[in-house]
Amino acid sequence: MIRYLQARLLALVLVLALMSVIVFSFVHLIPGDPVVAILGTEVDQATQQALRHAMGLDRPVLEQYVLWVGRALRGNLGESVRTHEAVSAILAQKLPVTLQLTAAAMIVGVCIALPAGVLAAVRRNSAIDLGAMGVALGGVSIPSFWLGVMLILLFSLHWRLFPSIGYVPVGRDPGDALRHIVLPALTLGLGLAGALTRMVRSDVLEELGREYVRTARAKGLRFARVIGRHILRNALLPTLTVLGVQVSVLLGGAVITEQIFAWPGVGQLIVQAVQSRDYPLLQGAILIVAALAAAVQLLVDVAYALMNPRIRFG
Repeated sequence: MIRYLQARLLALVLVLALMSVIVFSFVHLIPGDPVVAILGTEVDQATQQALRHAMGLDRPVLEQYVLWVGRALRGNLGESVRTHEAVSAILAQKLPVTLQLTAAAMIVGVCIALPAGVLAAVRRNSAIDLGAMGVALGGVSIPSFWLGVMLILLFSLHWRLFPSIGYVPVGRDPGDALRHIVLPALTLGLGLAGALTRMVRSDVLEELGREYVRTARAKGLRFARVIGRHILRNALLPTLTVLGVQVSVLLGGAVITEQIFAWPGVGQLIVQAVQSRDYPLLQGAILIVAALAAAVQLLVDVAYALMNPRIRFG
């Protein structure tokens, strides 16, 4: 097990190193001068040179990268060009909001996908199966921006059940916070549910044909108990891996969803950074999101190894 963890940690370090190169190269891949892109062409040369020196763009590229990585490892991601606040401080405020939305979307996706996938597998080729697969296909195919707008029109403007935009901290008013998070969580969670439902159905169908299932049924165990105690325990292992991958999809989808629902998280922050050409803030936000997605994938791999001892020797 220790060997497996060492291998996964080494892979994580390599992934983060590659991501740091990609994120750092973002500014240097912009056509023209990044300082001119930030300040515009009407600013005098002295102001441009001062910003260029503050961002370290007057140094060799390799030296810039080493300094940037060194500061990032110490928690210093630079300073926002627009607000002059520390990027790490801004992300510390915005990241918990996005994680709250991501967790709520995962809960929605799992709560829909698990029973739907199991029912579709048990009632194979029935109306339940066809209906579940149709909904799953729709969840995967429908764009999140269209779904979010439709949910606002239906549940906010027509039925007036939930607020259309805004965010309320849980500590201030838990009930109001729950009402504000329902529509954004549904927008992200339905797409996740579509992908997971198909995966759960496929894995449960595969497990239903195993010999241990027939043996358990021959011993007189109830079918519901066989599914809960035996089939799901094995069928959810591949689904767990897919769920870990989908976290990256949720974080990426949050960029659009947060903009639609005025959710003040990292996704909305990235859009604002692009619009204001705040490249230090954009670099820091993308790096943190990438590191978070890689860390979640590592936790999923470790959980997979704990649930399946054969993986430890892989």
